[in-house]
Amino acid sequence: MNTRDPQTLIEKLKELPPERIAEVEDFVDFLRARDEDARDAAAARLGDAMARLAALQIPPMSEEEVQAEIGAARRERRERRGAGRP
Repeated sequence: MNTRDPQTLIEKLKELPPERIAEVEDFVDFLRARDEDARDAAAARLGDAMARLAALQIPPMSEEEVQAEIGAARRERRERRGAGRP
């Protein structure tokens, strides 16, 4: 099924017998739980990274430093692309 229309899905659900609807509901619950688990894991990784960053006690970069880093990365990327051309 490749539909983006919730109404089409609802119409198809109405045609299912009750035991199949229960299976669909279980699957939807599974998808929700999987998404929540993935979000929780990502939040935990972010929290760990933030704690490690804070432990380094490095002062925050200024706006100028950030822009300089961005510019350097862009120049490096352009140079790599140019080096690969004949």
